[in-house]
Amino acid sequence: MVLLLAVVGLAGCSQGEGLLSAEASGIRVNLSNQQEGIWVSGSGKVMAVPDVATLSLGIEAQDDSVALAQSQAAEAMNKVKATLTGNGVAEKDIQTRYFNVQRITRWDQDKQLEIVIGYRVTNMVTAKIRELDKVGTIIDAVAVAGGDLTRIDNIGFSVEDPSAYYEEAREKAMADARNKAQQMAELAGVKLGKPTYINESSQYPQPVYRQDFYAETAAAPAVETSISPGEMEISLNVQVTYSILAD
Repeated sequence: MVLLLAVVGLAGCSQGEGLLSAEASGIRVNLSNQQEGIWVSGSGKVMAVPDVATLSLGIEAQDDSVALAQSQAAEAMNKVKATLTGNGVAEKDIQTRYFNVQRITRWDQDKQLEIVIGYRVTNMVTAKIRELDKVGTIIDAVAVAGGDLTRIDNIGFSVEDPSAYYEEAREKAMADARNKAQQMAELAGVKLGKPTYINESSQYPQPVYRQDFYAETAAAPAVETSISPGEMEISLNVQVTYSILAD
């Protein structure tokens, strides 16, 4: 009987308001239709000029024993790091990203088993270069410092602080959403109201990789390596709900 009275009491509340209230408990339940209004999405894109280059490089040494391979790799890496810091790369901008000691084997047909013929030591780091006009010079210097053991995987470009670009992209995204909603309102013969819901989705731009490198000789190139940062796209999307004004 109590349950029946509660259900009847709730059903008797005004549905025009989209609200049901229970005075005794103080509970207010919103049953309004959340799909009301005009729902649109907007996008904003801006082109940014990179100000940081991230160079992925390292050393790969191979010898009959682990100790010899590791010794060669350590000596070459010390020279590479000294070259980086000597060309203005800060210690905090040099980070080890991969270190590996791997056995090298071959199949012995007579014994019908794999035998170890040596060991390979790989030590890779990433280096952030903030003076983009020195990128080519640093690449050439690293190739000389590490000699035949040098490995340069790739180079990427990014923006250290993209907040200003996101602000511009956000303005464009909101304007795009407004224009779409206004057009939809006109086509539907209704008046566009204020936004009642706004959601933003964005993704931090990943470094744009321009070229892969593989240094094989210690000889410096006759001409300095040419590197072009170019531009990168920063985009942002918004989802906006606009109310519809009553006549």
